[in-house]
Amino acid sequence: MKNKKVIFEDWGLVDYQEAWDRQEQVFAETVAIKSYNRSHPEDEKTTTNRLIFVEHPHVYTLGKSGHAENLLLNKEQLAQKQATYYKINRGGDITYHGPGQIVGYPILDLENFFTDIHLYLRTLEEAVIRTLADYDIVAGRYPGYTGVWLDADNEKARKICAMGVRCSRWVTMHGFAFNVNADLDYFKNIVPCGIDDKDVTSMQRELGDRVDIAEVKTRLKHHIAALFEMDLQ
Repeated sequence: MKNKKVIFEDWGLVDYQEAWDRQEQVFAETVAIKSYNRSHPEDEKTTTNRLIFVEHPHVYTLGKSGHAENLLLNKEQLAQKQATYYKINRGGDITYHGPGQIVGYPILDLENFFTDIHLYLRTLEEAVIRTLADYDIVAGRYPGYTGVWLDADNEKARKICAMGVRCSRWVTMHGFAFNVNADLDYFKNIVPCGIDDKDVTSMQRELGDRVDIAEVKTRLKHHIAALFEMDLQ
C-alpha cells in the first residue's frame, strides 16, 4: 500500500558531513525495508518518507559525474574562504552550499508516489518555480539542464536552484539547493554545475533586498506537498 505520509524536518544549520551521514542512515534504513519486503511479501512493512530542509556552512560538493578541475581553489584557498570540499555520490557536477540557501533533501520511496525519476526532478523544479511566482519572480527550465532558471530563453540566463539526486531501488536522497539570501561570491570559485557561460542568482539579488527565508521555506514546503500529494507530518 502506498504511504503518502511524509515527515518534515528542518535541521537548521548543520555541517555537510553530518547531514550526509544522517541522510545515508535514513536512506539505508528505507532500502533495507524494501529489501525485506521483497523476500517477505507476507509480512510487508511500510516505508517512511522524509522531507528535510537544511542550511550548510560554506561547502563545495562534487557529484560522481563531475570534474574536479571545476573547483578553482586549492586547499589553502579553501581554508581562507572557510569552506570545505566533498566528493559525493549524487548525480551532477560541482555546486556550492552555504548560509542563506535552502537545501532540500527528500528521502522518499518513489513507489509511494510515482516511479519516474525525470518526473521527480521536474516536480521538484515546479515547486521552486511556484514558490518564486509567489514573489513575482518568473522562473522556468533550461532545455537540457536540470534546476530552475531565470530568463532561460536568452543570453541573461541564470540559475537560481541547482539539483542533484541519487536514487536506488526508487529511494531518493540528496536533492536541491535554492538560493534565497546566499552569498553569490562563493560561486565565483567554481564552474557551477560544470556550466562556464551562465550566471547564478538568488532571490535577494533579484528582489534587491534580503528575503525572509522562514517564509520561503513555508511556501516551498506547501508547494512540494501539493505537487506530490503528500500528507505532510
